[in-house]
Amino acid sequence: MISNSSTFTKINQWARNSMSLKLVVIGIFVLILLIPSKMVQSLIRERETTRNVAISEIWRTWGDRQVLAGPVVSVPVVSARALPNGTFESSTRFLHFLPENLSVTGEITPVIRYRSIYEVVLYSGSLLVKGNFMPLVPKGLNVQAADIRWDKAYVTFGISDMKGVKENINLAWNDSVFRMQPGVPVHDIIKGGVSYPVAIDPAISNKFSFKLQLNGSRLLAFMPFASEMNVELKSTWTNPSFEGAFIPANKQVTKKGFSASWKILELNRNYGQFGLDNFITTGEQAAKGIYESDRISADNPEGVFGVNFIMPVDQYQRTNRAAKYGVLFVILTFVTFFFFELLRKKYVHPLQYLIVGFAIMLFYLLLLSLAEYLIFDLAYAISAVVVTLMVMLYAGAIFSNRKYGIIVGLILFMLYAYFYTLLQLQLYSLLFGSIGMVIILSVIMLLTRNIHRESVAAEDQQV
Repeated sequence: MISNSSTFTKINQWARNSMSLKLVVIGIFVLILLIPSKMVQSLIRERETTRNVAISEIWRTWGDRQVLAGPVVSVPVVSARALPNGTFESSTRFLHFLPENLSVTGEITPVIRYRSIYEVVLYSGSLLVKGNFMPLVPKGLNVQAADIRWDKAYVTFGISDMKGVKENINLAWNDSVFRMQPGVPVHDIIKGGVSYPVAIDPAISNKFSFKLQLNGSRLLAFMPFASEMNVELKSTWTNPSFEGAFIPANKQVTKKGFSASWKILELNRNYGQFGLDNFITTGEQAAKGIYESDRISADNPEGVFGVNFIMPVDQYQRTNRAAKYGVLFVILTFVTFFFFELLRKKYVHPLQYLIVGFAIMLFYLLLLSLAEYLIFDLAYAISAVVVTLMVMLYAGAIFSNRKYGIIVGLILFMLYAYFYTLLQLQLYSLLFGSIGMVIILSVIMLLTRNIHRESVAAEDQQV
């Protein structure tokens, strides 16, 4: 019985003093804490999805992404062919002409709306569209002049979300003014928008102009439907993202807003000024992608370009980025406790390591919940202070020394400050993150250079 008790005492003593075993246990705890870390990240994504559902309701009622195209002159071509039974069969195709010059100028006003606790950016635009069509001559097309119905032509203008139109659109066509009607007669090029039937004299140049009062959200984009197209936009929004096949020729982004201008030539596109049927898009799927995407691909075949009214990195994105550093926080905190355990020569129970790890994970849950009601910076500061105080006081109690608790608190404070800086950086976060990790690892290597000798010395004392 005495022998068994002595053996148990020796095993218990070895378990308490073995640094190798302690490191294995710490490693296991780090793996265990991956579970709450993933749970927090999953919760962040869930809350972000809830937010997206809420603000999408505002997009649908206010006006969604807007892609503007045209105006385009569409002329029916009616041809007939003789059938073997002696009758004739007629078919109608549409011949489409793009403007020679097209100018779009406007002021875009950002509008902030709230749904529950969520914030969404919208915009309201006032645009002036004007330009002219050169004499319409369909050179090089296999079209008979007698088949072209110039008296049945339409002027169409594409608007991807008609709910965003806030005023009637009055088209000034040469010396006449017409009120544009909803819908388009043919969907070869323009999928939806407004139109008006006009009798075209193909031998003369036709001038046009109209004003457009438009609401939308996220995206305002244009198709370069002109031999020369000029777009000038101004806004008080300070976070624009210029996207698509063309970047602005001139742009200025300040704390007061942005101004941008584009100049697109016919030579910059892969299609001409006129053609039959769908001579511009590469297919239905490509056109669908333009009208339904939040972002515009730089290599889209239609040459769509524009500006995205993006929110700065929102609280969910920033919280998710912060949560990705959670395990690293745990490791660095455990390393700090382990070194103090060696210096203080005071045994720290594995359960205490685990409690500290859960306290670190609590930071991200606090950050997520507070950031939904407060600005992210303030939520981050409050969460960091709360967790730092908890761990600092707990460390002081574990090591029976306030100095060690304060040191742990200072280390956590510096880590939170460092990772907050990384969250603020966008272009240089990877660079500064890598440099910081090199410095931290170098310090750890410096502090652990004599750990083997200290372990041998401890074992000698034990013997």
